[in-house]
Amino acid sequence: MGVLARALDLVYPPRCAGCESLTTAPHGLCGPCWRDTQFITGPRCDLCGQPVPLAGPVTTLFCDRCAAYPPGWDRGRAALLYEGTGRRIVLALKHGDRLDLLRTVSGWMRRAGGALCEDADIIAPIPLHWRRFVARRYNQSAELARQGVLSARADRVPDLLRRVRWTPPQEGMGRETRFQTQHGALALTPRHRDRVAGAHVLLIDDVMTSGATLGAATEALRPAGPASISVLVLARVARPA
Repeated sequence: MGVLARALDLVYPPRCAGCESLTTAPHGLCGPCWRDTQFITGPRCDLCGQPVPLAGPVTTLFCDRCAAYPPGWDRGRAALLYEGTGRRIVLALKHGDRLDLLRTVSGWMRRAGGALCEDADIIAPIPLHWRRFVARRYNQSAELARQGVLSARADRVPDLLRRVRWTPPQEGMGRETRFQTQHGALALTPRHRDRVAGAHVLLIDDVMTSGATLGAATEALRPAGPASISVLVLARVARPA
């Protein structure tokens, strides 16, 4: 550690990404927050990242929901479950101006979606409507997508998609209502159509609940002929087994 880094640690000692208590290393979690963070590391659905029970040797796993209702994209991963410390971190990043968390959480996302990041030609975020962007002052998904740790070779295209209409908050909506609300809300930016053709596209978002928003993004991209569409999120809401 350099002299400047040691001096900064004295003035601004490292704090936990989950609760802001003092820690021994920067960009990490304290013991209690680490134990309360549900990283998705075991068998998981290859489409949505949902943890699934493993029954025998298999090469591809799908949860019951994705087996019955395939989401439209080709592969998906999530770093952690949207509960406990994970939920607090997502909300702090989304609504609390905690952009200092990006270095920590992007590393988690890279570990969860390493193969997706390596294969990607284009990395693009789920866009915010301009009204929400004005209120929040930044798009947390765009900030996640720009992190270099995700991929050294993929092109970042922050405006690959655009919101063509405002949609109400989805909290409290059922699955079908979420999909109806998001249908047709996103569109491919016309000048990027040729860029998408034949490319492996990786979509980045902060949270996946029903997959309705990512599904709308996939619908917007498919007519341009991408080679594949993958999704990578920081957290996903776990469904009951």
